Amino acid sequence: MGPFEIIYIDGMVAACNGGEEPLGHPRVFLNLGHDGKVECPYCSRLFVNRAMQGSAAGDPTIPPKPAAGAAPSGAEGRSQERNA
Repeated sequence: MGPFEIIYIDGMVAACNGGEEPLGHPRVFLNLGHDGKVECPYCSRLFVNRAMQGSAAGDPTIPPKPAAGAAPSGAEGRSQERNA
């Protein structure tokens, strides 16, 4: 069985609260391992560092690459808009 959810981050420390109340859990700070990944012990979310992600084809932790010229979407798009 795979992780509950995969969340891509840029840092080496992940903060997880399990989602919105009342279904969440206490906020925990998790240090990513040497492989750039860590799983939350409460909710099984997998946090993956984008820069350290696997390079093997078909690796389930590699996010799909956007098509050339495609507009960014989701959280990545919002963070890019703020940095622009």
